[in-house]
Amino acid sequence: MKRETELTLNRPIAALNFLLTLAVTFLGLLAITFLIGRVVPIDPVLAVVGDRASTETYEAVRLQMGLDDPLIVQFARYVWQVMQGDLGMSVSTGRAVSEDLGRVFPATLEMATLGIIIGVTIGVPMGVFAAARQGKWVDQVIRVIGLAGYAIPAFWLGLVGLVIFYANLRWVGGPGRIDLFLDGMVPPRSGLLLIDSAIDGNWEAFRSALSHIILPATILGFFALAYIARMTRSFMLEQLSQEFITTARVKGVPERLILWRHAFRPIWIQLITVIGLSYAGLLEGSVMIETVFSWPGIGNYLTTALLNADMNAVLGATLVIGAVFVGINKGSDALYRLLDPRARA
Repeated sequence: MKRETELTLNRPIAALNFLLTLAVTFLGLLAITFLIGRVVPIDPVLAVVGDRASTETYEAVRLQMGLDDPLIVQFARYVWQVMQGDLGMSVSTGRAVSEDLGRVFPATLEMATLGIIIGVTIGVPMGVFAAARQGKWVDQVIRVIGLAGYAIPAFWLGLVGLVIFYANLRWVGGPGRIDLFLDGMVPPRSGLLLIDSAIDGNWEAFRSALSHIILPATILGFFALAYIARMTRSFMLEQLSQEFITTARVKGVPERLILWRHAFRPIWIQLITVIGLSYAGLLEGSVMIETVFSWPGIGNYLTTALLNADMNAVLGATLVIGAVFVGINKGSDALYRLLDPRARA
């Protein structure tokens, strides 16, 4: 009874600590993006006025942007603007950066979500089977696949995939998110083209979008499954060495039940954190894939902004990617604590 009372009293404190940690982490992320904007050797004033502007125009714009103020004042202004959802104007598009990010982020979200589904669906069974066949050829093959997921560059795998499956075999769609003649025919409801086309009943657009997304999503899923399979194998090997597994085998429990009911059940909560980190990694690490496949997502937007010295867009995209990574990381940690009584204790 006393222990239950202590846990009940500690829950609000734990929630407050979680929110405080999240706020401090986000403030640190804001500080990093702010410093990036000051350290990068790109003059934001020149990006606005051009290199042919007069000195008077340059100084006027510099004063208008508040770059003559002390850094602490600039940082406070930056934090206040971000809190209001103001990430500045993009020099490249002439629109608000927040509007641009709201337009491009769903494309990255859709591809990364399909990629993590592929990674989990294939990676978890691979890890389980590798642990069950430790030291055998199946285990060796799966370990090599996992090593390849770390060693092969994403851009090289994307280019090879395009050459084989698009240019030669014609099994998938090419670069872009949908065929050109179907672009704009699906009303943007959620921003997720597969869902929007299905809701609209435009199955031709759905098939086109699916053919374009399947290759880049599979490549992202390959990198995710490499990490997920390796961690699943490690967790399973630890469980398979426990005494209760030996007892189950002595009692004649079928190996399939030992793997999935007795050994896998204790580790699935641990896998939540692994999957969450993999998902966040796909969202922030899809820059190369989006560039190769001309995918109109946040990675492609960030690359274009860097080439055009569009610092508002660069900082806005960096901030969103960092915030998503922190949010998923903290969310998976909170879910782990919620589902695992030992973590709550």
